[in-house]
Amino acid sequence: MTTRHVIVGVDGSVIAVRALDLAADEAALHATALEIVYAVPDLDEAGPVLASAASRVGYRHPDLPVVTVPVEGHSAAVLAERGREAALTVVGCRSLGGFAGTLFGSVSRRLAAHAHGPLLVVRGDSPPHLHNEVLLVLDAEDDVDTAAYAMQEAERRSAGLRILRSSAHRHPAPAPVPQRRREGTASHFRTAGDVLVELGEQHPRVHVETQDTAPASTQTLLEATRTADLVVIGCRASLGGYGRQLGSVARTLLHRAHCPVLVVPAGQESGTPSPS
Repeated sequence: MTTRHVIVGVDGSVIAVRALDLAADEAALHATALEIVYAVPDLDEAGPVLASAASRVGYRHPDLPVVTVPVEGHSAAVLAERGREAALTVVGCRSLGGFAGTLFGSVSRRLAAHAHGPLLVVRGDSPPHLHNEVLLVLDAEDDVDTAAYAMQEAERRSAGLRILRSSAHRHPAPAPVPQRRREGTASHFRTAGDVLVELGEQHPRVHVETQDTAPASTQTLLEATRTADLVVIGCRASLGGYGRQLGSVARTLLHRAHCPVLVVPAGQESGTPSPS
């Protein structure tokens, strides 16, 4: 068991139930506890929803430690604060339907910009673990942390890893940050490709497929999410140092992906929680 738990926000809606189910699966995969949070104006309203959520998790994962937490406040702010030390925060995202922009201003959109750790946004209608594939969308060649995280997630799920490069970076990517070699003191520039080669040697059970060396179009990215159980995308700290800088690719995936979207902050080198 690890000390870094999985946290999920619920509100009694259908999409929140889907997020709850996936969060419970993730907690089981992480071998850690699940914290179920309901942010409401009046704490008296939280009891029935939290009790129902805990009962559902107990039925599907009888050995999983579960904690329910009613909190007064705005859902996005509450989940961002309580998720500071979590291995993963999970939240549902309602379908846009025909109303472009509905996602903006929602809990999932705000959390994607301001959560402190990895955030899993549950969207799409495919049952989890249907395709046995994790999709990594590289937004820049120096995005080594996201590459490492995606490899860890693929191994955790015993799934293959498919890699696509987005079209958002047709111009040269920023120079990679020098990183220290593991074996010695000399530093060198490492790209996401370097990291994937290294991790491929460490995780030989993960089949890695790079679809194309050319940047993929938005439509190609969205079509790829139809056959993935999870799409992983990175983000960087904003220039002002407050929150995350979500690129156009991340925003598109949060809008329109056909599977859950895992947003990984820069500096998150591994999907494996620290041992207790």
